[in-house]
Amino acid sequence: MIQKELKGIYYIALKDMRAYYFKPPNISWGILFPFVFTLAFYLKSPVDFEKLIPGLLSLSLLFGATSMEAIVITFERMTGALQRLMLYPVSITSIVSGKILGGALFGITVTSAMFAGLLLFFPVKISDYLLLIVSAIVSSLTFSALGAFVSVAVKQVFEAQTLANFFRFPMIFLSGVFIPVSSLPIWIKPIAYLLPLTYSVDTIRVSFGYQPEIFHPLLSLAILMIFTVVLLMLSVRILKNKTS
Repeated sequence: MIQKELKGIYYIALKDMRAYYFKPPNISWGILFPFVFTLAFYLKSPVDFEKLIPGLLSLSLLFGATSMEAIVITFERMTGALQRLMLYPVSITSIVSGKILGGALFGITVTSAMFAGLLLFFPVKISDYLLLIVSAIVSSLTFSALGAFVSVAVKQVFEAQTLANFFRFPMIFLSGVFIPVSSLPIWIKPIAYLLPLTYSVDTIRVSFGYQPEIFHPLLSLAILMIFTVVLLMLSVRILKNKTS
């Protein structure tokens, strides 16, 4: 039974990657957007740019994993493809998990391409490669789960894009990407602790040799996994209610 569900997750993720993610327009956009974003901040502050690299990697994971994931389920529900998918002998949990896996893989791919480009131009020093890889994988799964939650919560594609930006853009400024969480006003800090990007930025920064600003990286990774599980469960529950 478990083997069948895992196989279903794999093939759903593979289907989505072939159908939506790994198409030339999406790949080019997925690489171009982080590149332009990175170039803008480099031109603004080339001296301090290396300090921003961990945060920019987290941002790339966030936007890469949610770019299509936030609309895929909405789109398939509108076209009837999701209803046909539910006729297969796999659970709704496996369907949503497969879609989260597809979005996460795309986020990792886009971010890896951006990071490879940065390594060509900047003497980036990584202190813990294993922590960097694990942080990127866990972060991408969390952000993709956020995209799935957005996708099941709305009815129209444009609503999904709006709701996704409602979550993403506050995270850019409140999660320690450009301004350390410790420097935020006291009344904003609790909000920062509720945002998954905060823990992603912190763990990736530690892998670059910086001291953790919030928690030990293992605890931050555990919090990200909790975010992932909760968002998965909420997405499954919402989708069951909408299809019952």
